Amino acid sequence: MTKRALCLIPAALALISCSSSKPETQEKSGAATTQVFSQTKSKHRFAKSIELAGFRIAELKPGTLQIKFGAVNHSLADLGDLGLTVTIRARSAKEEEPPLATFPCKVYLGPQEWKDVTVNLPTKLRVYELPDWQFLRASFEITSPAP
Repeated sequence: MTKRALCLIPAALALISCSSSKPETQEKSGAATTQVFSQTKSKHRFAKSIELAGFRIAELKPGTLQIKFGAVNHSLADLGDLGLTVTIRARSAKEEEPPLATFPCKVYLGPQEWKDVTVNLPTKLRVYELPDWQFLRASFEITSPAP
């Protein structure tokens, strides 16, 4: 090998090692998180154990939305039949703005259980007028059992 070839090998290795991509963490890249989470201001004894997650909205037909999500019991207690009132807003919406949807639902949650929930509801909105799932936020109130 010539001297020229020997000089090119370390240069090529340096270029390869510099160009390999390393995953950036969100803290370093400054990217916003896209978690959709539920929250509640309820003082019900079960409120801190419940999470609503994974919201998906589809249009069954004009004027009817189908909302799917998961209800999670993070406790070891059997919560039984729960009545919830769920409110969905755009993540950027202010509290005084009207919600995208508000609906009641019932779900039975055993210890550390996840249940899929599907609700169909009438609306004047079309699905293309709604934000994507990552731009939604949900809140809920427990309506039954009584606290």
